[in-house]
Amino acid sequence: MSARAHDLTELRDEVRPGEPLLQVRDLSVRFRTEEGPLSAVDDVSFDAHAGELLAVVGESGCGKSVTAMALTGLLPGSATVTGSVLLAGEELVGADKTTLRRVRGREIAYIFQEPMTSLNPVFTVGRQISEVLRVHEGMSKKEALHRSGELLDLVGIPSARERLKQYPHQLSGGMRQRVMIAMSVACNPRVLVADEPTTALDVTVQAGILDVLRDLRDRLGAAVVLITHDLGVVADVADRVMVMYAGRVVERGEVHEFFAHPRHQYSVGLLGAVPAARVHGKRQRLREIPGLVPVLAEQPDACTFADRCPAADEQCRTSRPPLERAPQSAHEAACWHPATDASRAAAASPEEVQS
Repeated sequence: MSARAHDLTELRDEVRPGEPLLQVRDLSVRFRTEEGPLSAVDDVSFDAHAGELLAVVGESGCGKSVTAMALTGLLPGSATVTGSVLLAGEELVGADKTTLRRVRGREIAYIFQEPMTSLNPVFTVGRQISEVLRVHEGMSKKEALHRSGELLDLVGIPSARERLKQYPHQLSGGMRQRVMIAMSVACNPRVLVADEPTTALDVTVQAGILDVLRDLRDRLGAAVVLITHDLGVVADVADRVMVMYAGRVVERGEVHEFFAHPRHQYSVGLLGAVPAARVHGKRQRLREIPGLVPVLAEQPDACTFADRCPAADEQCRTSRPPLERAPQSAHEAACWHPATDASRAAAASPEEVQS
């Protein structure tokens, strides 16, 4: 066992800041259902870089979680996954079970939104964290238990040694989530996928969890993919943003550019639905996006947001817009009629959203 396994602050030799650790290209997911095929993810492409937090946002049903689960083959047998997922050059789509078992937890780790469904209620916290270390790192029982205490310290759990002897039901929701984070980073993963990690937590606990994610990103140099519907969280912690709608990427760019100049009409709608008026001390009716995210048997050769978009015309309903960069910018959007200054007027600023 190498000394590196004992030091979570030391990066892997091959990991360098700014290097794309995860390269996803043309990822698509189809499910077989009794009603026929269901298109959940359609040609999704993105990079996740070392030391960066990428936020994936969108309404429920837009394909965020399915995309995350598809990275390491966690979807059920009814799913068909195509495209490419490269982890440091290693292809994961179509990889054998042995490869995927090695990658899960060791190279790509997950934090799920409800720790009580992920933690085993009949085993102590210490045993559950230790098991990860013994399986993936080959540690002895004594070494793994000692390391488990260090991990609980790392994620900010007080009296860590005593907590190792407790069961999940004896911990608060925030502490259980921190235990899940400790388990996820136990093997110093290259990529950390956090799926709605602050859902159902109060504001103070949520802030603490986000601080932990930020700290781990900086300490480990890992790429963090944060799945969320909370734009306040995005404004607070993200470096880059990827917006998904109906299984497709509709906008992607730096976080400050996204909040200052959203380009896709759906993004403008999302920002308009944020209750930012309280910052100014006056009442303002929130702008809602009419309709629902469509459930698609097959992806149309058109804009999937057209039926809900105030700017849609015949071109939007008959032709699929490509994901293109804005002039003199790395910001991308798939929209035939990108937002103008006038249509952005009601969108909140990053500071307003964070408040």
